Amino acid sequence: MKYASLIPAALLAAIAVPAAAQEEAPPKPVTVSGSVAVVNDYRFRGVSQSDRNPAIQGGFTVAHESGFYVGTWGSNLAGWGTFGGANMELDLIAGYKTPIGGGGTLDVGATWYMYPGGFDNTDFIEPYAKLSGTAGPVSLTAGVAYAPKQEALGAWYANGTSAANGVYDRPGAKGDNLYVWGDGAVGIPDTGVTAKAHIGYSAGNRGLGPFATSVAPTGVYWDWLVGADYAIPSTPLTLGVAYVDTDITASESAYLQPSFSRGQNGSGSIAASRVVFSLTAAF
Repeated sequence: MKYASLIPAALLAAIAVPAAAQEEAPPKPVTVSGSVAVVNDYRFRGVSQSDRNPAIQGGFTVAHESGFYVGTWGSNLAGWGTFGGANMELDLIAGYKTPIGGGGTLDVGATWYMYPGGFDNTDFIEPYAKLSGTAGPVSLTAGVAYAPKQEALGAWYANGTSAANGVYDRPGAKGDNLYVWGDGAVGIPDTGVTAKAHIGYSAGNRGLGPFATSVAPTGVYWDWLVGADYAIPSTPLTLGVAYVDTDITASESAYLQPSFSRGQNGSGSIAASRVVFSLTAAF
């Protein structure tokens, strides 16, 4: 998930505090931040992980003044995204963030995607690098994530028929995955609204891995979103709306059925366009 922020009123108030008072409260060496959200559909790179149903999500990050940070993020799952056990995704994140150039930020780290109580061969690690900065009023981020060969990313099933019958065509197969993306956000003055956009490109194994899922289900595809966030005044709450879509066509995903559909019944696609609503509380 990507976030964009405007200067909050609390920060503007702090700027007006006398210098002596500011000196009494120096920046803390360790900061903790996080959020809790409710969404009507959990989309991961354009594909629903909650069977086009609502999800509750949340996480937190502990950051040191040196630039190192650790964090975690979780969400409930359903349908395509489930791997047994608790039917939830729990991400463990660690990285290092440092200023570069004229106001830019470089962020490098890794995410461990895990599914508590599920099978170990569905977990995988994905290192990433992100470069962010501003161009006038626009906040921009470019990122790349590359997951090296792992069983969770392999094509264990050749098609949806094999998956439906529970017969692995290539048990133990390993694959890698590349994801490249760009995000943009701009605050609309005096409104509390931030317009946002995202585009991503996935390249991985064409096929289904353990439990008939895949990070790049059709091998190569694009995903994108356009939307807006509204920060509710005097509260930690933000309302969000976004149109999410991919270029995965019905014919391209036909071999994935019935797994790649709501209720896994072969009807429709969980990568079809969707308007996603969210309510987020930050702390």
